[in-house]
Order: sequence, then structure tokens, then C-alpha cells
Amino acid sequence: MSHRKRGHTHAPKPPSSLDTHSFSSTLQHTDHEQGMKHRICMVSDFFYPNMGGVESHIYQLSQCLIEKGHKVVIATHVYGDRRGIRYLTNGLKVYYLPLQVMYNQSTATTCFHSLPLLRCVFVRERITIVHAHSSFSTMAHDALFHAKTMGLNTVFTDHSLFGFADLSSVLTNKLLTVSLCDTNHIVCVSYTSKENTALRAALDPEIVSVIPNAVDPTDFTPDPCCRDNSKITIVVISRLVYRKGIDLLSGIIPELCGKHPDLCFLIGGEGPKRIVLEEVREKYQLHDRVRLLGALDHKDVRDVLVQGHIFLNTSLTEAFCMAIVEGASCGLQVVSTRVGGIPEVLPDELVTLCEPSVRSLCDGLETVIARIRTGNVASPATIHQKVRTLYTWRNVAERTEKVYNRVCREPVLPFSERLHRLHSHCGAVAGSIFSLFAVISLLFLLLLQWLRPDHLIDVAIDSSGPHSRMGQKSKTPNPAVLPD
Repeated sequence: MSHRKRGHTHAPKPPSSLDTHSFSSTLQHTDHEQGMKHRICMVSDFFYPNMGGVESHIYQLSQCLIEKGHKVVIATHVYGDRRGIRYLTNGLKVYYLPLQVMYNQSTATTCFHSLPLLRCVFVRERITIVHAHSSFSTMAHDALFHAKTMGLNTVFTDHSLFGFADLSSVLTNKLLTVSLCDTNHIVCVSYTSKENTALRAALDPEIVSVIPNAVDPTDFTPDPCCRDNSKITIVVISRLVYRKGIDLLSGIIPELCGKHPDLCFLIGGEGPKRIVLEEVREKYQLHDRVRLLGALDHKDVRDVLVQGHIFLNTSLTEAFCMAIVEGASCGLQVVSTRVGGIPEVLPDELVTLCEPSVRSLCDGLETVIARIRTGNVASPATIHQKVRTLYTWRNVAERTEKVYNRVCREPVLPFSERLHRLHSHCGAVAGSIFSLFAVISLLFLLLLQWLRPDHLIDVAIDSSGPHSRMGQKSKTPNPAVLPD
């Protein structure tokens, strides 16, 4: 489990004559764990055709778990005309449920209206573990709440960092405390994220594991021939929002372009801060040196990255920045802010870390530009070879599988104990409110079971897992194979 420090792995002691039985039992227990196959439902508001880090994480992890013989289904909300059930590569089944989107692809919630739909999915697919993703996803919080009411094991992966001072963070942290106080296990994508989540939700660190994101290295390969070596190109691929440091970028562009006539910026992404970059480009007459590409499809990201020499990340907060791993995998020199979990992501020789200020980022970029001019940088192929073994989805799946095995050995809290946990962990006011919600949710579940008992709900045919009827599965996950 990843809450242990890296590099501290000890070989098991040989059994003595007194503990041969216990050693044999341990081996049998380990063999049993390795043979355990789970039925997992991934739940989040964020999934394809929406593009982003959470969406990619859920898809790639699901594919690798299917490859290991587990059954995986995904529940998300309707996207446009994509509704009902869709099948992706290797029989990955996705339920696009008719839930109303409220803001930024997150659904509206009353804690109850999603229960009939999610219960139907959990019962039809005989789910044993509900794995919810993202603190921003209200559907994920609903799924955790309903799964506990139904007596299912729960896992939550947090992909973000939050503050503690502003009103939105206080409210979000209280909701997270309620959601996670009786969740079996929590996964974070970096050690900084683990500390942040444990503090925000007042969690025991023992039930929080660190499993990083990953990148498929075959999707991000270098191609130096695509670069224009008559100039130095800095690539930025990010959502153009405040949290991604676009205000810092608007200060960096005019300063560096004034010093280096052969410097160009290639910026991919869309968001409310685009107008800031357009104003900078207009003010300093940099139309031929600053290109704004707009929103990019995932399949086009690599083609943009390989055109650059430097990848710049100006984020103000990040739990784990997949973008810098993708940039390094394409052979670019990486310059990034030193915030959140970013210092944990790449070794020092592959990234130049700066403070989140215009002055510090300009200094870091100047240093890298000077190294490029003198040829004192590793080749793209060398950088790619170093990065390709750092993070793999199969390793992520293997570590997540250990979390599932641990969770399945833990009992689900009885309802009375769950009410006590809500009261003791969430405070007098919030604890009482959500205890009432839990009671109403249980009564609503009993009503649904009376109106339509579980045994009358048709069991779905498995499209993945040990009893799959989808035929021979391919060996390599391919995120590009998606239905229209």
C-alpha cells in the first residue's frame, strides 16, 4: 500500500518450526487475494466525451482492471445525445444516467433523486465495490452515500487540492468530511494530496493511500523533426482558468518576448481567462509569436507538444500534474511552478521548478533557454526513455487492486454505527442534518425495495470480468477507440 514510504520494502522472514502454520496461512491468504475478482462501479460526473485528467484516469484504470480479470462498469450523467448504455474497448460498459447538470458538468443533487437509478445499476451489475472519483463531482458523493445505505464497500479517489480559508473551501471540506467519514478507503494521487485530504476531512492517515496518476508512453512519443529549430517554442496546454496560473502567463509572455526575438508561445486550451491572453497579444503586437489554439482533443495533444522545446506549467495548485509528465514524455524541457504535489512528479533532472511568480518563472525559463542555445540538454529520446518507466497504468491498477482486496476484508458499518460516526465526526449541526438524510435515504431504499424487490431486477450480462460474454479481449488499452 502506498501509505508506506517508498523504498522501504522488507523481505519476509523465513518461517521457524513454531510459526510454519501461520506462514502457510499467510501464503494461502495471499494466494486467495491474488485470485479475488471484484465487481466495481466507477462513478463520477466527469467521463468521456468530456476530456480531462479525471476522465483519462477512470478510463485507463478501468481498462487495466478489466485486463486483470475484474468486472468494471462506469456510471456518469448524460452528455448531449449520449445516454443509456454504451460499450467501450474491451467490454467496458458505461451508464449515461439522465441526471440534470447544474454547473461545470457537475450534476444537481438532493441526495435522493439519484438513488433509484444508482440502485438499479448496482443491483443489475451485482456490484461489490463502488469507487467514486473527484471532490468536485456531486454524483460521486451521492454514489458513496447510497452505496453505504445499500451495504456496499466504498472507495474514493481525490484528484484535487483545496484550501481551508475561503467560504467555498469551508463548505466543500465539510461535505467531504460527511462523505468520507464512513468510507472504507481513500486514494490520493500524491503525498501532498494525502496530507491535504486527511486534514480537510479529519481522516485517519492509515485509511488513505497514495497511488499516482500515469501516462501511456506510447501516446506521447518525441518527434524532433516537428520542431522549428530556427526559433524556441514554449508550449502551454491547460484550461485557461485562474487556478492554472493564466495571470502569471500573461506577465511572462511580454517580458520574455521582449528579450528573445526568436521566442514563440503555442497555447492550447480554452476557458474564461483566454481574453486576458488575447489582450496581451493585442497590446504588445505579438500575433505572429503567440498562437492560441483553443480547445484540443486528446488525440491532438501529442501533435502540439512535439512542436515545442519547452513545456511550461503555471498552475497555482495541483495534486498531480499529468500535463508535465506528458510534456516530458514527448521530450520537452519542463518548467513548472513548485506547488502542491508537483515536486513529487518528476526527478530534478527532468523539471525546473519555480515559485509561482512572474519573476521566478521568467528566471527559470531563461535558464532553460540558455541551456538549449548551448546544447546542454538531454535529447528528446533520452528524456522519453526516463519517463516511460516512471508511471504506468498497469502499476496503478495493481496498487488499486490491493486497495480493493483490503476493502473487501473490512465490514460495512452497521446503520446504527454509521449514524454514530456521522454525529461524532461531522459536528453537532452537520452530523444531525446528515444523520437525518441517512435515515430518510434508508427509508426511501426500503420503499424502493418494496415497490420493486431486488430479485425482480434483471441481472445484466457481464461484458467484462471472469464471466464476460464479450469474446476475446485485446491486450493493450486503447483510449482512442470510443463510440461517437
